[in-house]
Amino acid sequence: MIDYECYCRLKDLHEHQHLTAPQIARELHLDPRTVAKWLAHGKFTQRVMELRQSKLDAYKPQIVRWLAAHPYTAAQIFLRLREAGYAGGQTIVKDYVRQIRPPATKAFLTLAFAPGECAQVDWGQFGTIAVGNTADA
Repeated sequence: MIDYECYCRLKDLHEHQHLTAPQIARELHLDPRTVAKWLAHGKFTQRVMELRQSKLDAYKPQIVRWLAAHPYTAAQIFLRLREAGYAGGQTIVKDYVRQIRPPATKAFLTLAFAPGECAQVDWGQFGTIAVGNTADA
């Protein structure tokens, strides 16, 4: 498949430099039949991709419900789908679960303070600490 830029280079080589299809194919690293086909076209047309149905499409609402109710892994969801009659593969299930699952939040909060803004103390036994005119045990 060639893009619009490659098509324009192909037409330029043919119309302005008067190269043949095999010469253009060598220059652009394409198959000569591809070059001949595109030279026969009057204009560039983008390839239309046709959407295909997935084996998983019928089960997607169920997967969303399961993930909303419980934090299942993709492998657990795959096993449940197999029980429900799913005949597809595990990779497509993993990709879909990764796509719809909300990102995990961090389990801890990172604190950042300017120097002198905060102090931390370990409550261990050290003895007497003199602070100014006072002594604390």
